[in-house]
Amino acid sequence: MFWCGMNGEAYEWWECHYTPPRAGLYFYEFYIDTWHGCLRLGRGFGGEDTLDPKAPKWQLTVYGKGFRTPDWLAGGVMYQIFPDRFYGSGVKKENVPADRTLRNDWEGEPVWRPNEKGEVTNSDYFCGDLRGVEEKLPYLKSLGVTCVYLNPIFEAHSNHRYNTADYSRIDPLLGTREDFESLCRAAKRHGIRILLDGVFSHTGSDSIYFNREGRYPNPGAYQSKESPYYPWYSFQNWPQQYESWWGFITLPNVKENNPEYNRYINGEDGIVRSWIRRGSSGWRLDVADELPDEFLDNLRAAVKGEDPDAMVLGEVWEDASTKSAYGQRRKYLLGTQLDSVMNYPFRDAILGFLTGADAACMMDRILSIVENYPSQVVRLLMNHIGTHDTERALTVLGGEPTGNRGREWQSTACLSPEHRQRGLRLLRLAAVLQFTLPGVPCVYYGDEAGMEGYKDPFNRRCYPWGKENKELIEWYRRLGAMRAFCPCLREGSLEPFHVGDHILSYFRYGDGDALFCAVNRGEHPKMLYLPHDWRGARVLFGTGADEDGGVFLPPYGCAILYLAPPEPQPEPEPEQGEKEMPEPQETVQEADVSSLTASELASRGPVSKRI
Repeated sequence: MFWCGMNGEAYEWWECHYTPPRAGLYFYEFYIDTWHGCLRLGRGFGGEDTLDPKAPKWQLTVYGKGFRTPDWLAGGVMYQIFPDRFYGSGVKKENVPADRTLRNDWEGEPVWRPNEKGEVTNSDYFCGDLRGVEEKLPYLKSLGVTCVYLNPIFEAHSNHRYNTADYSRIDPLLGTREDFESLCRAAKRHGIRILLDGVFSHTGSDSIYFNREGRYPNPGAYQSKESPYYPWYSFQNWPQQYESWWGFITLPNVKENNPEYNRYINGEDGIVRSWIRRGSSGWRLDVADELPDEFLDNLRAAVKGEDPDAMVLGEVWEDASTKSAYGQRRKYLLGTQLDSVMNYPFRDAILGFLTGADAACMMDRILSIVENYPSQVVRLLMNHIGTHDTERALTVLGGEPTGNRGREWQSTACLSPEHRQRGLRLLRLAAVLQFTLPGVPCVYYGDEAGMEGYKDPFNRRCYPWGKENKELIEWYRRLGAMRAFCPCLREGSLEPFHVGDHILSYFRYGDGDALFCAVNRGEHPKMLYLPHDWRGARVLFGTGADEDGGVFLPPYGCAILYLAPPEPQPEPEPEQGEKEMPEPQETVQEADVSSLTASELASRGPVSKRI
């Protein structure tokens, strides 16, 4: 290391230049010789050093040369749709299996009780479809949505469709291949991309590949060792005993690295490429941590070979940079596998902070992810606060934790008017954090409408068309307009400001512009004092800074301020004799826009001051 200067009177700067020999994770620490002897410095809270002998090392994530991720998602807004429950076009479908229960009570409770055999079959359908999604594209556009992530749409014999029956066909209740292609074309006209859900670690037992239930005419792996699909599966005692996903016999695991299975999924004419050709802009990979490295390498090569700008996003619940599975450290983010991941650590931090967890600990969790992930991954993080696998965010923020309570309690539980009102106030703050932290916010369908619900299937009720919370939807629209309005939210840096005492606040610095965000989760008002240059900032939410730089935060309130890049100055005209000196013009501050609608906000463009 070499000495390179002082930072005031308190700190010295030392540097070293090091080029890692290969992609991977590198961990480092420091030793300093003092009159006390040689002392070890490890990574302490917030990334600063500590002499604690148990402190971990710092982490350096080194990715491969040429690793790039799609530009089109950065700065955008994602929207997750559970297809059966979003919107139904009412168009009659062909070839629908007779063993499905088709519901006509859109507001009804999903079936959750076991049948007479003690099985939960998930065979009731509310008949949402792809044409219904297409009809609602203008609504999604009004929210600022730029990418729709669809839960599985391929033929499967359950309403969640995570037990794929045929990767090559759209489920008949959702429509046809032509309906999917029409949806993708229409979405692109609205500036929206479609992301598909790929379930490649297992299939359904009731599928053309396994065919345990005998639904399909040709023999599957369960019926014949001569089936072309037999080598895809691992049998301990054919046909009754086989490896299955988490022990569910309806979900037999596949051997992802079997050459024929890999060719079927990732080959030149395989599933991955064919659906991109039909209009998809990429894949979200279910249980990505259960897909082996070789398969993920092949899948990324297939996706990028078909469309270099297509997305590969993985479901990983932990810090994806240090995740271990299959007895080894995974390499999701090193440039040969995933473009980004579902950001569960941010969800835990956002909901944790708003339900009473220490603000500094939550910010440290956020900063650790930003520090550990490559920047091109961070800008595309899927920042959700709820999905089909978790309780609804509003329920978490306003209600009681599920704890050990069973489905009987969950099915009838709903927020009291008082708890719902508090939950709505906190949900607005959660959305503010979700939309302003690094990454891309992903709204789980109906969260913006005020939907409640505990775990599956109560978090998968139908969207309440005509009974939405319109004020909450407008809040999301304004946040969506802000995303398009502020370049620094694409991939700007994150710098904490005041963290603690019920406050979480930070700056996002871009290339010339900046945004300040502050959230007060407490029941008492707070005042924050910003640097001098923020006194003229444009107010997007809340109130602006006063003449002393003070920003007022009401109880359960927030403030978002924006500094636009300076407007380019015109080139001076060449002098042609004397000219009369123009009168000085007054600097006019842009008006407060905190009460503007989303469309009005978007139409004004990024301006802080005009001369």
